[in-house]
Amino acid sequence: MKETIVILVLFDLLIGALTYFFGAEHWFINSQVAFVTSSLVMFGSMLSYKSMVNTRLSVGSIPDDERDTLAKLEDPYDLYDEDKKEDETKSLVDVVKEERANLKKNRRGLWQTTKDSKASFSFYRLGAYALLIFGFFYLNNNKILDIPIYLFSLFLPSVLLVILLMRQK
Repeated sequence: MKETIVILVLFDLLIGALTYFFGAEHWFINSQVAFVTSSLVMFGSMLSYKSMVNTRLSVGSIPDDERDTLAKLEDPYDLYDEDKKEDETKSLVDVVKEERANLKKNRRGLWQTTKDSKASFSFYRLGAYALLIFGFFYLNNNKILDIPIYLFSLFLPSVLLVILLMRQK
């Protein structure tokens, strides 16, 4: 996390220097507002999902599946499992009824959906999005919004975070 923050700050300083020296003053303001608020949205999302996963792990609501990841990818529906014996004498009607019962049993309820949506409505994310919107309106109302610079600076932190996260794994 510290490495990510350092790299984002270095890129912010680089973009700030480039827009300040080679562009107009409003380029610098646009780039800083977009880059900082976009970075805050990314960190808010990461923190909220991290806290949600840690909470669910501590409670034990994430089940430990006995199958490994490779087995899930190769056989997602567990069709070739030797341990699982199926009765081939069942009629088609019985199999359909059994599968419908399994689907109804595995249906997500309102409570499960609200538990998963806590990360979407966390204070970190909502506050960062509010800053992003207020920054956009500030630039637009003062007639200094430059869309290409703003969009480039808005796009850059997400690309940097994807590259950093892919490099770590």
